[in-house]
Amino acid sequence: MKTRTTLFSLVLLTAIVLTACGGTATPDALMEKAMPTADAMMEKETPTADAMMGKETPTADAMMGKETPTADAMMGKETPAVDAMMESPAWYAVSLVDSRTSQTFSINDFKGKVVLVETIAVWCSSCFRQQEQINALHGLLADRDDFVSLSIDIDPNENADVLNAYVNKTGFDWHYAVAPADVSSEIAALYGDQFLNPPSTPILIIDRKGMGHPLPFGIKSADELLKFIQPFLDEAM
Repeated sequence: MKTRTTLFSLVLLTAIVLTACGGTATPDALMEKAMPTADAMMEKETPTADAMMGKETPTADAMMGKETPTADAMMGKETPAVDAMMESPAWYAVSLVDSRTSQTFSINDFKGKVVLVETIAVWCSSCFRQQEQINALHGLLADRDDFVSLSIDIDPNENADVLNAYVNKTGFDWHYAVAPADVSSEIAALYGDQFLNPPSTPILIIDRKGMGHPLPFGIKSADELLKFIQPFLDEAM
């Protein structure tokens, strides 16, 4: 009996010493430290469905509010108003003086009509030949009142007196005017520098909505001009 007690005491002492020195814990102790209970794992590792939905998945209202702008907002930010898109160039509003009548007018006065604009100089023989074809075009159109022709002198060395003498000599009876410097500059900026080179016989067609359509350079016959212009004449406002 004494021997058993002594042996038990030695074993107990050994266990105490090993524990104090960081020895090997019992299997049960190891299991308790290494493996948390199922309840602990559920509490620490697995968030609830509501928590996951709250943190990861925004509500439909939140998604609509943050990601999808309203149609009105899209129209306001992305799509310019029709009036802004159709805003006329500044030179349409500039007052010009008709060389034949001395009356003032502007391109805006012809709104709703089809306007042929030709840039010229009185010394330009190609311009004169092109104007002969414009004159023939007026004959083909039978002087309809929704079509207007305008020849603009863009030579800075020519003035109203020079242009008036030219008009009286040629006998052409549509609008002629000397272009102010800012008009010439804007025409070149909008349609190209070649519009300031009269021998290339530049012509611009302005449709009923005020949009400008440059024609190919070079002399164009009356029939060719009519072919270009007819779709704009057929177009309703």
